[in-house]
Amino acid sequence: MEYTVHKLGVLAKISTRALRYYDEIRLLKPASINSSGYRIYGAKEVDRLQQILIYRELGVSLDRIKEILDTPAYDFLSAMKEHQRQLLQKRTRLDLLLANVEKTIKTKEGRTIMTDKEKFEGFKQKMVEENEEQYGKEVREKYGNETVERSNYKLKNMTEEDYREVNELAETILAKLAQAMEQGQLPLSGLALQGQLPLSELALEIADLHRRWLSFYWDSYSKEAHASLAQMYVDDPRFTAYYDKDHPGTAAFLRDAIFVYTGIEPIAPN
Repeated sequence: MEYTVHKLGVLAKISTRALRYYDEIRLLKPASINSSGYRIYGAKEVDRLQQILIYRELGVSLDRIKEILDTPAYDFLSAMKEHQRQLLQKRTRLDLLLANVEKTIKTKEGRTIMTDKEKFEGFKQKMVEENEEQYGKEVREKYGNETVERSNYKLKNMTEEDYREVNELAETILAKLAQAMEQGQLPLSGLALQGQLPLSELALEIADLHRRWLSFYWDSYSKEAHASLAQMYVDDPRFTAYYDKDHPGTAAFLRDAIFVYTGIEPIAPN
């Protein structure tokens, strides 16, 4: 079946203005333009619009959606299965948050008692989902599904005290990284190039705090895994952007600090 902009907008519950914009940015081009100048959309375009709207519902930017859909290796069926998994996770989190709110109301009305652990159930599920969405594919490829699932289980079963402590540790690490960068400390590779000693008490303190932070997520600790994760902070632009957003070079500094802490040599720069 074919649709004009108006008919497709009615079908998909989306404005004609949005559809025209999708055409302008080459996110959703019509199949053809008829003799009257109307955009005409066919089955292929309807399927693509469905994908666009699902990705939007999952919070993905239009630029990223275009990049995903235009990838030669893009597989429609695999994408639908992944959408299903993510939407089921989202439903689980919303169900937990709804139950959380309902029980909070009953507790305030004196009709039930709510444990401290129950107060945070939905929020921990959200943390798991956000981690999966941002880094799940790469981390699963690097460490395996079983390792990731154990980490997610550990996170979802954190106590209120654990939850508070892990977030405080994360904030402390970022604050100390900012302190190190403001002091002008360089990645150890940079220090080596200048003939300086690749040791810093602050760097080693940050690396140790990072190890403690990991202990809330990992079943067991190994220096090799710690160093491998640190290398990912530099290799993966998403991690690098997160750490470098205020002070460029922070991700490399953290990576090298962890290398020294674990006794593993950093990769020499070219």
